Amino acid sequence: MSENEQIELSSSGSLKSSHNEKLKFDEFELFYKGNTDLLNRDKIAIVGSRKASKYTKEITYLLAKKLSKKFVIISGGALGVDTQAHRGSFPNTVFVSPSSLDIIYPKQNENLIKSVYKKALAISEYEKNYKPYKHTFLERNRIIVKLSKFVIITQASLKSGSMRSFEWAKEYNKKVYVIPQRIGESAGTNYIAKTNQAEVIWDIDEFCKNLRISSNEKILSLNEALKLYGSRIYEMELNSEVEIKNGKVFFNG
Repeated sequence: MSENEQIELSSSGSLKSSHNEKLKFDEFELFYKGNTDLLNRDKIAIVGSRKASKYTKEITYLLAKKLSKKFVIISGGALGVDTQAHRGSFPNTVFVSPSSLDIIYPKQNENLIKSVYKKALAISEYEKNYKPYKHTFLERNRIIVKLSKFVIITQASLKSGSMRSFEWAKEYNKKVYVIPQRIGESAGTNYIAKTNQAEVIWDIDEFCKNLRISSNEKILSLNEALKLYGSRIYEMELNSEVEIKNGKVFFNG
């Protein structure tokens, strides 16, 4: 598909040719950059706190990486959870922007967002020169949830945008999952788990197995990988054979 070609999406998700520069999906009219084929695939929303803990970031990244073997991960590009969701699933990821796509937000994620423009997909309701406002984050969350098959919230305080995503999920009848968190942390996800409004992902491999995703991915600690492969492990990283992150080595393919 050429960069200037326009498409329209029917409510069933099938692609149609069009002569304008927008994607149309249900009630949404969306500007885009990137690979529109990703919209034809089942999508899972992964969202959560900008101030995510190290534990939450690692679990989010791992979840996104494993789920993206079969699904496209859709998120909001924010710092914290969203960033790890996009990185873990890249290039099988969709970024929904709270601003027009000519404005990179957040600026700290400029490199990631530009990579999404080139190799994944970014969408926005806003055409040009539209900065993010409080209401655009809520509208972004609505799109993320509506386009998803179900929603995973990995960390959230009680009064947060991620909990507004939970409200959208209830409105759109989307199932919500959370991850285990310590008492006193992530009060929002702990609350919806406690009140049986969300299901807890106790075991990532089992969760993926239930979704018919193969769990044959090889993961080693960096020390284990160095013992087996020596300094060649860094050459393998340069060749995209492995990815080294947070002291762990993920083998691709």
